[in-house]
Amino acid sequence: MKAKHLGQNSVLPASPEEAELDYVANPRPGSRYMIRFAAPEFTSLCPITGQPDFAHLVIDYVPRATIVESKALKLFLGSFRNHGAFHEDCTVGIGERLFAEMQPEWLRIGGYWYPRGGIPIDVFWQSGDPPAGVWIPAQDVPGYRGRG
Repeated sequence: MKAKHLGQNSVLPASPEEAELDYVANPRPGSRYMIRFAAPEFTSLCPITGQPDFAHLVIDYVPRATIVESKALKLFLGSFRNHGAFHEDCTVGIGERLFAEMQPEWLRIGGYWYPRGGIPIDVFWQSGDPPAGVWIPAQDVPGYRGRG
């Protein structure tokens, strides 16, 4: 598998639909392990007001044959900067796309969103029960507490 973005100059895609995710061969196909990506500065736009929304995303997965290439994932997540969607749509959509394309054994995503209208919204999605025998640490992103 050749990665389109790795080692190349790549521009930020204009939208998540235009973003191309790259997957490379799992370097440890005989081992069951978990991979975690944290994106503490994820940004999208409110689909109603156009105002920016911010989240801390945590993506955990247990790979099978492929893993997602991190530069391509970074570009995909960055493509949401000018994308208008509700928190639920962004969080679940990212998880579902990664799961459908990469076909890992298991995947979960936690979207820890900063307040909109004074209410923080956290969104969680996973593909099924966590696999037995794999260390799955807690995401440990604290709930929003404001300045207090």
